[in-house]
Amino acid sequence: QVQLVESGGGLVQTGGSLRVSCAVSGRMFNNYAVGWFRQAPGKEREFVAVINWSGGSTAYADSVKGRFTISRDNPKNTVYLQMNSLKPEETAVYFCAANWERSDVVAVTPGGYAYWGQGTQVTVSS
Repeated sequence: QVQLVESGGGLVQTGGSLRVSCAVSGRMFNNYAVGWFRQAPGKEREFVAVINWSGGSTAYADSVKGRFTISRDNPKNTVYLQMNSLKPEETAVYFCAANWERSDVVAVTPGGYAYWGQGTQVTVSS
């Protein structure tokens, strides 16, 4: 069984930075692609970023390109999302998700992931 736990959310001012983490328990973490999604109240869950099993392939939503960076530390079973120049409209619950995938193909929709964390709140004040 794979379990994901997000941490690092909080309150930050507009233009500030925050790093959220996703700790993944279970075997063979380096066989999983891991993605970040976010969901604001009353809105659908949307894709933010994803990293493949090796860390050699990443993808980002257009809205975060150049500001957010996804990375992974396989020995620590952890994926990070560094968020810079945050905007108030990016206030949301941020979720990480994992799926068994050993290729460079990465999913950018929620349906492409079998395992989800509980989420961490990120609030950007104006």
